[in-house]
Amino acid sequence: MNLPRPGDFIDIHIHDSNPSKGIFLLQSLMAHENKLPFDLPGIAFTIGIHPWFLTEENLEGQFSTVRELANLPGILAIGEAGFDRLKGPSSEIQRKAFEDQVILSEELKMPVIIHCVRAWDEILAVHKKLRPKMNWMIHGFRGQIGLANQLLSKGMFLSFWFDFVIRPEAGVLLKQLPKDRIFLETDGADIDINDIYSKVAIDLNMSVEELKTNIFTNFNEFFGI
Repeated sequence: MNLPRPGDFIDIHIHDSNPSKGIFLLQSLMAHENKLPFDLPGIAFTIGIHPWFLTEENLEGQFSTVRELANLPGILAIGEAGFDRLKGPSSEIQRKAFEDQVILSEELKMPVIIHCVRAWDEILAVHKKLRPKMNWMIHGFRGQIGLANQLLSKGMFLSFWFDFVIRPEAGVLLKQLPKDRIFLETDGADIDINDIYSKVAIDLNMSVEELKTNIFTNFNEFFGI
């Protein structure tokens, strides 16, 4: 199993990328893509049903794919999975798919990477209903401090949307959050993870090396390593 090394930049959520020296990638595989994890140093994978590509007709097949691939070497988490009120099927279908994946994550003792757009009530309702023991991480977070604290109070981790976190106002939010719950990502965008780390390190009054160590520790905590 490939894992980050101390001193690596960790890009906690990315699509379709090749490893680079000094950067550890957690690549999101989506069930509808029919892609398999591969074994290269510096990269590991998650597998999940993305709500954009979910329908009532393909839910069963996509879930079977997630269950099958989740047992392969190189898969570290379930996801991205979740809710999107702007794109995707009905909330009932999205909820069924998400709950099934959460239950699977508990069976396999894997954390969950979450996609959520304007459906925080749904995420919190499922968390309350299922009371998961495995860690959850919100990818692409760009909300306000109140929402952040609500999610953190449930034990969740936050990975910040690449475009949001490089804005000046993001520093105000970051300074108010516990450093042991944060991750950074590019989500496959044309942006350098090094630049994201450099900006966030300034916001947190840390060196880039200190931030790397902080996020490496968070990674091990999130994945129970």
